[in-house]
Parts: sequence; C-alpha cells; structure tokens
Amino acid sequence: MHCANLAHRAFWAPFRFFASFMKLALSLIALAVALPVCAQRFSFSQEEEKARQQEQQKAYEREDRIAYDLSEPCRADLKNKKIMVMIGERRSNGIVEAHQENYGPHYDAINKRLKALGLRTYTPQEIRRQIAQAEIDAYFRNDPDAALSASRRLGASFILRGLISSQATPNPIMAVNQVTVDMGFTLTASNGRLISDTEASSASYSGNDVQRMALALVNEKADEVVARLYSDYCRNAGRK
Repeated sequence: MHCANLAHRAFWAPFRFFASFMKLALSLIALAVALPVCAQRFSFSQEEEKARQQEQQKAYEREDRIAYDLSEPCRADLKNKKIMVMIGERRSNGIVEAHQENYGPHYDAINKRLKALGLRTYTPQEIRRQIAQAEIDAYFRNDPDAALSASRRLGASFILRGLISSQATPNPIMAVNQVTVDMGFTLTASNGRLISDTEASSASYSGNDVQRMALALVNEKADEVVARLYSDYCRNAGRK
C-alpha cells in the first residue's frame, strides 16, 4: 500500500508542477498587461498636474503684472482730468459701427474699473447729448479734427477708444467657424498725442455673435487692460 501511494504521488507530481508553473506564468502575463495601464494612468495624472501648475503660474504672473501697473504713482491733477470713453465695432465690410447705446455693457466693464481707480469719465448718455453721431463716426475714421472738436465740446482732456474687430475662419477639424475677436484700446490726449495702446483677443466656436463674444472678452481681460491703461496714463499723460 505504501509503495502504491508513492507510485501514485510520483505519477501526479509532474502535472502538479506544470499546473503551478502555468499559474505563475499567467500571473506574470497579467502583471505585464497591467503595468502599461498603470503607467499610462500615472502619466495622465502627471500631465493634469503639470497643466494645473502652469495655469496657476500664469494666474500668479497676471496678478503680479496688474499689481505692478497699478502701483504707478499718479498725480492728483491727472485724476481730475476727464476722459471720454467711446466704443465702436469694425464690421466685415470695413465700416465702423459706433452707436454708443449699443455698447453699454462693454463701456461699463471698463468704466467702473477706471472710476474705482479715481479717474473721471463721461457716460455714453453725456456723450450722445453733446456730440453728433456723424462726429463720432468721423472720429472712428481717424479724423483728427473730429476728435479735437468732440473733446472740446465735452471739455475732455483725453479720449479712450475701444475698437472691436472680428474674423471668422473655418476650422479644419470641426465643421464650424472659429470666430476670433480682437479689441484694441487707444488712449490719446485731445490733441491726438498717444498715451497708451493695448489690446486683448479671444477665440470661440460658439457662433457669430461678435458683441456677446467681445463683452465676454472685455470682462475676462478688463482688469489687466485697465491696469495697463492706468499705468501708461499716470506715466505719460502729464508729458508735453
């Protein structure tokens, strides 16, 4: 009986060894398959963290630029000078639409920040009451006489012009147009002398509502744009 048991075990031993070997092999294969997946997941996590840190760094740099620009000392007499703010939109045919009542929200986004810095501005209503639309249109056509006449009529020492322009281009990947909106801000003295020139831009696939996109752009960039304008104004406005 003892010999029979030994023979039985000896008979099954190779099969048990083979089964153990196959288990080990299958475990190693599973591990080899799992490792790239884990590595890929880890890589995704790293990329997400890297992107988050880059965005955070950009936000810090933006805040530093704003703080630096707003630290520019400004003479008290400059803060008492009145600034005429006007906004227009360059259409696809090249004509500028400059009816100020159409751009109230855009004006407010800039004006409330200028006022918070102690600068004096005219409201669109005050501008419309004292300046004819034809004169405003001429100003946006870069007519220096129109600018001088308008500023004198209001008693403005400076003119801040915001000009919206847009361009729609087909996106090669998505079956939609990509609309790019640019908004340039130019601050000049009443005699046409340039004080500041800054701009902002943005792109969207959401449609062709240029005014809505421009308003979103202004609200997004207003703090940075106004800080730049303020710094240039305080630095350059008093120069002859």
